[in-house]
Amino acid sequence: MTTREQSVLNISLPVVIRIATQDDLPRLEWYGQYIHFRNLFRRAYRDQQLGTRLMLVADCNGFPIGHVFMLFLDDGEGNRQGYLYSLRVMEMFHSRGIGTGLLIEAEAQLATRGYDHITIAAAKTNPAARRLYERLGYKVFTDDKGEWSYTDHLGKVRHVTEPCWLLQKTITLR
Repeated sequence: MTTREQSVLNISLPVVIRIATQDDLPRLEWYGQYIHFRNLFRRAYRDQQLGTRLMLVADCNGFPIGHVFMLFLDDGEGNRQGYLYSLRVMEMFHSRGIGTGLLIEAEAQLATRGYDHITIAAAKTNPAARRLYERLGYKVFTDDKGEWSYTDHLGKVRHVTEPCWLLQKTITLR
């Protein structure tokens, strides 16, 4: 009996980082994995249309395999900062530079809008995220209880407790 070796195919797939469209909303649920965030995705998109948030997606063949959302914060006294959240890349595409690309594009989007500081949270249970952010120049400035809630797709309020580090970076227009 002979053992046949497995065939290996090396496939190069283009990934485009772009602003999310309404057509992306159902795809952001990743075939049901994140269906419970449906209302959050819709609200973020409505806020994007109002100019208070921006949703970036890493698009591979018309499907968002990663994303990061940003909230524009302005205290009215000249202090403008972007808050990044929901940075996520499909597991099969981890360690391919997609998260880095999303962060770099988010920084560029904020810089062109005149924002000079950017904040992001890294869950204390996710040291890889903290390493990524620190590699890109973010510095921990405090920790946070990470307590928040949302209404899922079934109308149930879900409470989340995810202690995290808050990291910040000063950005400039490149």
